[in-house]
Amino acid sequence: MNFPADVKYTKDHEWIRLNGNVATIGITDFAQHELGDIVYVDINTTGKTLAAEEIFGTVEAVKTVSDLFLPVAGTVTEVNAMLEKQPELVNTDPYGDGWMIKMTVTDTAAVEALLSKDAYAALVG
Repeated sequence: MNFPADVKYTKDHEWIRLNGNVATIGITDFAQHELGDIVYVDINTTGKTLAAEEIFGTVEAVKTVSDLFLPVAGTVTEVNAMLEKQPELVNTDPYGDGWMIKMTVTDTAAVEALLSKDAYAALVG
């Protein structure tokens, strides 16, 4: 399982990479592995300001649909357009081309309160 050290993690299996006050968000390698083959990503929250832990979209795998939870409060500014035609990027490159959204973060300090690589690895065993 791949858990990069340059991102923070949530108990709901999302990751967040912060650059200034702009964050890139996706689901973890653990999450994509548990879901199986991703067949559809549905995110229609561009331009919306959401609170931490609000649902920003869903991801559909062959056997299930799962909600996607925002790690911190902010405004969704971009959805990864590549996922419309290649949702499998979430499986093959969850921390790279398989990212899901970019957002402007309201409180960047909130990102520091999320799980580190080691804490997340301990959570998922």
